[in-house]
Amino acid sequence: MKLQQLKYAIEIAKCGSINIAAKKLYITQPSLSNAIHDLEKELQITIFERTNRGVSLTVEGAEFLGYARQVMEQTELLEKRYFNAKPSPQNFSVSTQHYAFAVNAFVDLIKTYGLDEYEFNLRETKTYEIIDDVKNLRSEIGILYINDFNEKVLNKLFKENNLKFTELFVADPHVFISKTNPLSDKKVVMLEDLEEYPCLSFEQGEYNSFYFSEEILSTLSHKKSIRVSDRATLFNLLIGLNGYTISTGVISSDLNGTEIIAVPLEVTERIRVGWIAHKDITLSQLAVQYLLSLNEAIQN
Repeated sequence: MKLQQLKYAIEIAKCGSINIAAKKLYITQPSLSNAIHDLEKELQITIFERTNRGVSLTVEGAEFLGYARQVMEQTELLEKRYFNAKPSPQNFSVSTQHYAFAVNAFVDLIKTYGLDEYEFNLRETKTYEIIDDVKNLRSEIGILYINDFNEKVLNKLFKENNLKFTELFVADPHVFISKTNPLSDKKVVMLEDLEEYPCLSFEQGEYNSFYFSEEILSTLSHKKSIRVSDRATLFNLLIGLNGYTISTGVISSDLNGTEIIAVPLEVTERIRVGWIAHKDITLSQLAVQYLLSLNEAIQN
């Protein structure tokens, strides 16, 4: 087993594709495939499952990648200490539902470390893809919510993919609306108050199940409904169409300005926001610092 093979395996997991990883590593796809095949043969495990859509980690592969990442981090420290080698850029990735506090924590992480070189990824994405990213180690941390409605389905997925959910906070549901919305003067909004306003939600693509919705009460029908794919578009529609979306009530004026406000929604549901990570992986220093920044962002 060679350090180069560990590097190759880590890059494939990050890219989710042997072809893309080969281009980033500046080697041919057959050479990369052969290197991983030789590694799997030597270790007598299957690291990656190959499909027409790319590759995904096996349970054994995820455990192996956890050790491989630690070996590569220690190798870099040795090279830096004894060979005066230039350290490679720091890598860190987060996949999250569309939460401003997750972005604030990401900003704080970068400012705290003050790195000269880094390759970070922040993916605001679909619920199923968050789970898939963390399962396949494309992201160390995934941020999403569970509640009474979806927890049985999501917990089953967590267990099947060897992931652990850690709660960050419990929120009472709020509606995000424009400060010019006629409902903005209300101290509490009822569901019937919302009937004439467009309901905005994040589309979930191929896995568009009620259980993967980013918004609670996903089974309710609406006279006016709009699905969007990004947070900026959603906020523009909140303002332009007097729409609303249901979320945690945690909002950032630094990132989103002061045009959007949060008003409590009169329902019995609770939102448990938390993070997921692979059970077999020791979190990197960057991941630990990000979680600290995440808690600070929530408190603020």
